[in-house]
Amino acid sequence: MICRDSLAECLLLIDDEVRMVINSTPENTQVNDTNFQPADVNDRILSIQSHVSYGYVGGKAAVFPLQCIGYDVDAVNTVNFSNHTGYGLFGGTRTSPEDLTSIFRMMDEIGLLSPRRLLTGYIPNAAAMEVIKELAQKLKSRNPHLIYLMDPVLGDSGKLYVSQDVIPIYKEMLSFATIITPNWFEVETLTGVSLLSLSALRNALSILHKHVQHVVISSIPLQPWLSDVIPETMQSPASTNDQQAYLLCISSSRTIGSNSYSTVHARLVPLIPGYFSGVGDLFSALTLGHFNPSPTPSDGKLHPATQTPLSFAVAAALHKTHSILEFTNTFAAQLPPEDRTTTDDERDVAEPIRKLKRMKARELRLVQGQHILREEWREGQGKDLQFWDGFWDSS
Repeated sequence: MICRDSLAECLLLIDDEVRMVINSTPENTQVNDTNFQPADVNDRILSIQSHVSYGYVGGKAAVFPLQCIGYDVDAVNTVNFSNHTGYGLFGGTRTSPEDLTSIFRMMDEIGLLSPRRLLTGYIPNAAAMEVIKELAQKLKSRNPHLIYLMDPVLGDSGKLYVSQDVIPIYKEMLSFATIITPNWFEVETLTGVSLLSLSALRNALSILHKHVQHVVISSIPLQPWLSDVIPETMQSPASTNDQQAYLLCISSSRTIGSNSYSTVHARLVPLIPGYFSGVGDLFSALTLGHFNPSPTPSDGKLHPATQTPLSFAVAAALHKTHSILEFTNTFAAQLPPEDRTTTDDERDVAEPIRKLKRMKARELRLVQGQHILREEWREGQGKDLQFWDGFWDSS
């Protein structure tokens, strides 16, 4: 389902109601005049995910933001829909495995298939997954340094969006990925571990790190057990009063060839009512775009001991996605009342136009908010992920 948002979870998503609070207003957003540039100007990204004619989900939420921060992006569409499925009504087609194969073959034959980075999102079925699995394997064998971010779009809130036969293929593809960005439900699906305790969370990360160096759990609802174990420095002042009002985003990086535990960072994200589609696609794209495995900041210093290239990238993606959501939410709040109705399942069924207007009003304001996307990101801006000291301690 292309309206699924893995960051809407990390940051933001509770499936049918993505909620999120951003403290700064669009008017107060500080924008650096120096635009972000990739570490290598020759970096080229191959983006394989859904496409819609209207709105911003899938590739429409990923390609433009990546171009804003300096990347050339080659886009291959896994579906071609009129609009995202959250509208309830949509038209279009899914790209067949044969067509995907044909596109990749021709790009290869004429020398257009040499990306430095690979991004995959929604893939409609197992047959298409097999084609993309073969492509990822080929690209990785040609270039062992390929940076591949895989967003395993399986479902959320306890519900699968795909058929069961897709799951084992995703598991097989883990070994090709540099970074994965599952939500809590997708972590449970990929590992078979229910995230109900700190020990379970450790176990799930350990399983994923057997195959992947960098793991982002895009969101875990702040249940009581989680609130009890996160460090005091990560606690929100309001978290003890309303634990369901927050989601936790986690980044975990493991050193290749080491038996040591991964380095874990996290940040709580407050929520506001509202359904916003394409948020996870935007977050994953910005995470990939800001990820530099060999960071060389302008001051000549590497990340501090408690910072990793992944936590740096996730912090940048989180901040920019927050700001885009705030920008969008502010716009939607200023529309006439009939265009910003709240979710009401019964009335939405009786009056479909209510849902259509609401979805249209909450399309991400990427073009209007491109100044946010182009902002240069540096550490110490108050939005960094925090090092989870003692995460792996047995106590």
